[in-house]
Amino acid sequence: MGNKFKEQAKAEEPKKTENPVKESKVVRSVANVVSGSFLSKETTLKNLPFIVFLSFLAICYIANGYYADDQVRKVNRLTNEIKELRTQYIVVKDSLVIKSKQTEVAKALALQETGIKESVVSPKKILVKTVNPTPQKD
Repeated sequence: MGNKFKEQAKAEEPKKTENPVKESKVVRSVANVVSGSFLSKETTLKNLPFIVFLSFLAICYIANGYYADDQVRKVNRLTNEIKELRTQYIVVKDSLVIKSKQTEVAKALALQETGIKESVVSPKKILVKTVNPTPQKD
């Protein structure tokens, strides 16, 4: 006798009836939104003004974010421009201080040959005396 696989008659198990799987509330809600059937319900129609209001607020919130970003970029650009102008102001002011010295002005006039020469006589101060008239009594 050799080893043989014996087939045993198995007792048939009673078939289990599968209970229909209840969909969760979230799945049903998503399915209603995707199919568009939620728009025809009475509760949705009652709350439509509130939904429109919330949509308006969301749009305003997004627009405010874009506006704030734009203002930040504008402030940064103006700050950089102020720094550049301040640097330019300092350079020009320094150049003016150097060019307005008496010796530099004399050199510039000599180069232009305008006939204007540097004064060798020191300037004199002019004093004006004012006479206060006495007030007359009437």
